[in-house]
Amino acid sequence: MRAILIKSLNSGVTNTNISIALLVLRVVGGAFMLTHGLGKFEAFFSGEPIQFRDPIGVGASASLALAVFAEVLCAILLIIGLSTRLAAIPLAMTMLVAAFIVHANDGFGRQELPLLYAAIYISIALIGAGKYSLDNWISKK
Repeated sequence: MRAILIKSLNSGVTNTNISIALLVLRVVGGAFMLTHGLGKFEAFFSGEPIQFRDPIGVGASASLALAVFAEVLCAILLIIGLSTRLAAIPLAMTMLVAAFIVHANDGFGRQELPLLYAAIYISIALIGAGKYSLDNWISKK
């Protein structure tokens, strides 16, 4: 019984475990965000008039372009682990704008998901891509 208790309290922190956890966070966080961004990408290039919120006062077209940049390009970079720390910053900023500006009056229920995404992206920006990434592969060359 004591051995089970001690094993369950073991932090299990190893470089490999951290890199696997970062891989999971990057791929899942990037792929889920990409599903949000692809619809915006299609809207941006559809030729239709752009109808998009302008939460930071730069115009609907520019706001949509910034969202597409973050939610598509940066999400792809995050998934493959290329320029990971830099790619995580626009993603975190986009989610913070969504939480605190777009959904400011909607209550915590609507802010919760963008805040969760922001926490993931901020963590990735602070920690980096991990061993299983193009960033790591390039840095070893």
